[in-house]
Amino acid sequence: MRLWMRVLAIPFVIVVIACGGCGKVPGNRAAEAVATRPTIVFMTDFGTANDAVAICKAVITNIAPDARIMDITHQVTPFSIEEAARFLAGVTPYYPAGTVFLVVVDPGVGTSRKAIIVKSKKGQYFVVPDNGVMTPVLDRDGLDSAREITNTGWMIAPQVSSTFHGRDIFSPAAAHLAVGWDYTLAGPTVAELVQLTPKTATVAENGIQGDIIGLDDPFGSLISDIPGEEFKKLGYALGDKIIVQLDKKPFTVPYEKTFMDVSVGADLLYVDSRGRIGLAVNQGNFSQVHKITPPGTLFIPRKGAPIKK
Repeated sequence: MRLWMRVLAIPFVIVVIACGGCGKVPGNRAAEAVATRPTIVFMTDFGTANDAVAICKAVITNIAPDARIMDITHQVTPFSIEEAARFLAGVTPYYPAGTVFLVVVDPGVGTSRKAIIVKSKKGQYFVVPDNGVMTPVLDRDGLDSAREITNTGWMIAPQVSSTFHGRDIFSPAAAHLAVGWDYTLAGPTVAELVQLTPKTATVAENGIQGDIIGLDDPFGSLISDIPGEEFKKLGYALGDKIIVQLDKKPFTVPYEKTFMDVSVGADLLYVDSRGRIGLAVNQGNFSQVHKITPPGTLFIPRKGAPIKK
């Protein structure tokens, strides 16, 4: 009896050891697959009231079924290349090298403007129209190289429309990058890219003149191009009330660190999370309350300087 039990025990132990070994291998492979899974980060001005975004994602999925598709937003103000450029520059630092960014804000669709693939010196890839949307990213990260997408093998077949290059050129090109295609085969080198001329705040002896460049929706806070570091040189302390010129009209607002430093419904001037001066209403909508929308101007005087008339 004891011998019989010993004989049975041997294969039982072998089975347990073998299963334990098998259990580890698939887990490691799954972890490796997650680590190497390609990422496409997508942004458009298409909105969500139609099927355009879904169609682009379907094109991508058909070519690169394993790719993760992340969204920046599809609510860029229609035709606003400047806003798209600002959003893109704000997001890219948080993604690693190898990420593919797909941006379709393209008021020049169907014209002579180029469809391009850009590689930054950070090692990220951008599939975009050559309309200046890359300007702030490349000013910060540097340009490695750029190619025009002319190779029809990178496009959707059999025919490219004149009004939906997001579906026919940009989405398939991004998907092909995600599955490892060599972007240098997409087309010829682009020696010079279209550049935006962004507005920048002007620092003077009596203060800073800037522009309202956007809204922090859905909250309606005003976003300016005045850098927080430059503002801090004007001499104000937290809690000071400042008479600013908003669209050339005097407007008194306290300088605070965060929204709840003022009562609900009260205004404040603050340095936002991206280091720019903003104007907000605590738990309210500054743009709606004060009937102000971009574009607009903002002047902040140096502390103690005469108020502009």
